[in-house]
Amino acid sequence: MSENDSFLGQGSDRYYTNGFFLYYHKAVDPSRFKSKNLANVIFGLELGQKIFNARSGALPDARYVDRPIAGYLYVSVSENRLYKNEINLKLTGSLAVVGPASGGEVIQNFIHDTFGFYRLNSWPYQVQNDFQLNLNAEGNRLLARTSWADLSLSGYARLGTGFTGAGIGTLIRLGNFNPLYRSVSTQSTASFNEDQPLLHKREFFFYSKPAVHAVLFDATIQGSLFRDHPVAGTEEITTSKEPVLWCNQMGLSYAGSRMIVNLGVTIESSDTKQAEKDTHQWGSVGLMYRFN
Repeated sequence: MSENDSFLGQGSDRYYTNGFFLYYHKAVDPSRFKSKNLANVIFGLELGQKIFNARSGALPDARYVDRPIAGYLYVSVSENRLYKNEINLKLTGSLAVVGPASGGEVIQNFIHDTFGFYRLNSWPYQVQNDFQLNLNAEGNRLLARTSWADLSLSGYARLGTGFTGAGIGTLIRLGNFNPLYRSVSTQSTASFNEDQPLLHKREFFFYSKPAVHAVLFDATIQGSLFRDHPVAGTEEITTSKEPVLWCNQMGLSYAGSRMIVNLGVTIESSDTKQAEKDTHQWGSVGLMYRFN
């Protein structure tokens, strides 16, 4: 999956500006967990990188850094347990690095040079290297459903040296969708038991996920949890986070017998106290393939 603010054609190149993610999901036999209520269990691996700019990648001077410049690179492993009553719980552990070792500067320069974009000059101010361990728990619970619409409660909590916080929101789906234990909405289109009842042979629906987030710590904004800032001998700039954010993810999802496609837009409030107070938007394009 790829995320970028340029996908929306607004000429924007600020704040969360680029992300690239690779996923591997495998269905596991739910009977191994000795629970009659389990419908599906998904094991997951993920590799991803995120890049954050200030208001632009080209700045007159350091005074214009209203959101710290940072690259974030991680690898994670997850287990997603999905129950017949359409409740799921996904647990994830990740190892990550923020700072020059993440390759954010290299990748953004490559993108700008390849496509003839403007020259970057803000990376000397980036957040410095820090190794991170993060844990995340997230889940969904079906609240109501008709033949063409449903509503679920969503939430998460995360704890670590990179990110600590929690969030709550809703998931609204309109169209042809399947139960949460066999849906693209919960990364569970694969299943060990292919004879499970489905609502539709193929999924194709519009979704909206409004949510509120409480942010206790964010290393891409505040730098290392265990060091003073700026790091001695560097031009590192860190700032103060906003304690509460709101966002909405909207888009279209399709899941056939093999291909899975997602097109989305995310709108989010400012994540630092110094940033411009209007919302920030980016687009996402996801493509997955089922091998069996």
